[in-house]
Amino acid sequence: MTLFSYQPGDDGLPGRERARVMFAVMMTTLMGVFDGTMINIALPSMAQAMHVPASYAVWFANGYLLAAAMTLMIFASLATLYGTRPIFLAGLATFTLTSLGCALATTPEMLTGMRVLQGIGGAATLSIAPAILRSVFPGRLLGRVLGLHALLIASSTTVAPVLGGAILDILSWQWLFAINIIPGSVALLLAGKALPGKSTTEKAAFDALGAVLSAMLLGAMIMAANSLNFAAVCWGIVALASTVLFIWHIRRAPAPLLPPAIFSNGRFTLAALTSLASFISQGITFIALPFLFQSVYGYSPVVSALLFIPWPIGIVLIAPHAGRWADTISAPLISTIGLAIFVVGLILLAMLPAAPSAWDICLRSLVCGIGFGCFQSPNNREMLSNVSREHASYASGVLSVARTFGQCLGAAVVAILLTIMSPETGQTLNERAVHFALWVAVATSVASVVCSLSRLRKTQAAVNYLN
Repeated sequence: MTLFSYQPGDDGLPGRERARVMFAVMMTTLMGVFDGTMINIALPSMAQAMHVPASYAVWFANGYLLAAAMTLMIFASLATLYGTRPIFLAGLATFTLTSLGCALATTPEMLTGMRVLQGIGGAATLSIAPAILRSVFPGRLLGRVLGLHALLIASSTTVAPVLGGAILDILSWQWLFAINIIPGSVALLLAGKALPGKSTTEKAAFDALGAVLSAMLLGAMIMAANSLNFAAVCWGIVALASTVLFIWHIRRAPAPLLPPAIFSNGRFTLAALTSLASFISQGITFIALPFLFQSVYGYSPVVSALLFIPWPIGIVLIAPHAGRWADTISAPLISTIGLAIFVVGLILLAMLPAAPSAWDICLRSLVCGIGFGCFQSPNNREMLSNVSREHASYASGVLSVARTFGQCLGAAVVAILLTIMSPETGQTLNERAVHFALWVAVATSVASVVCSLSRLRKTQAAVNYLN
C-alpha cells in the first residue's frame, strides 16, 4: 500500500512498523470517539433505568466530554516534554480500566464519576494521535494519513449511535462500555510494542500554572453553560477570569502550555474557530435527535440508531473527494461550501413535521452528512498546514479541543434547554425544547459559515498581494 511504501530519504519509521503504529492509533481513536458519542442514543433508556430526569442523563455523555476537553491541551504539552509513548500508553490503560468501571456502575453518581475518569484517559490518546502519526510517517504521506484519521473520526462519530442502538436493542446499556475491554487490551499490547520511544531532548519544565488555568477556563465555560441564574453568573466570572489570566500567563511564560505564536497565523485561528462552532452544532444535534426520535416520535432505540446511518454515508461518499479538492483548489473554499450544505441539512432537520416518515428523516440527515464530510478534512488540513512543524503537536491539541469542547458545549445547550422548557418533574420531555435546540444548532452553524467566509477574504487578499 502507498501509506506503507518506502523511498530513500523518508523520515519516520519503515513501512511495516508504520502499519503497526497506525493500527494501534486508529483502534484507540475509534474507541475514544465511539465512547464519546455512542451512548447518546442510549440516554433515554439510561435515564429511565436509573430513574433520573433527561437533564441529568445528559451528564452521562457530558461528563466524558467535559473531562476530555479540560485535559486535552495538558496531555499535548506533556507529550512534547516527555514523549508520546508514555502518555499514550497511560491514557489507553486508564480508558480501558474505566470502561470496566462504567459497565459495573450501579448508581448515577458512580457512572458519572467513571465517565469523567474515562474522559481523562481518552484525552491522553486523542490529543496526541495526529502528532504520533506525523512522527512515524514521512512528510510526503502526511496529508493522506491525517486525512484518513480525520475521516475515521468523522465517520465513527456518526456510526457510533447506530452501533449503540443495535447493542441496546439486544443487550443492556452496560455492554456499551464492556465492549471496550477486549479491543482496548489488544490496542494496549500492540501500542506497547509498536510506539517509538521519546525522540525529543526538550528539558523545559511543565507549565503547571498554565495547565491549571486552561482546565479552569474550559471547565468553567461548560459549567456556566449548564447552570442557571446565579450559578451561571458565578461560573461565567470564573471562566472570564481564568481566560484573562491564561492569556496573560502564556504570553510571559518561557515554555507555556500553549505557545501563542501559533495563533499569529490568521488562517489557523479562523480554522480553529470554524471547527469549534461546527462541532457545537453537531454536539447539539447528536444529543437532541435521539430524544426527538424516541421520546417524541416513539421509535425504538435500534430504529433511532438506523435513522443516523445516512449521516456517515454522506461523510464517506464526499470526504475523500473533498480532501483531493482541497489539495488542488482551496481548502477554505471547500470547507465553506461544506458548511453551507451542513446548514441546509440542519434547517431541514429543525423543520421536521409532527409525524415524519423514516425516509424523510434519512434524506435530511444525508444532507447534513454530505455537508460535514465536505467541511472537516479540508478544515483540518488548513489548521495543520498553517503552523510550523515544531508546533504540530500543539496544533493537533487545539484541533482536538475544538472538536471535544464544541461537542461538550452542544450537549450543555441541550441539557439547559431540557431543564428550562420541560415540566417541573423533569420526567416528561417537552417537544418544543428539542426543536428549539435544533434551531440553536442552525444558528451556530451559520456563525461558522460567517467565520469561514472570513478565511476566503484573507486568502484572496494574500493572492492579490502576491500578484
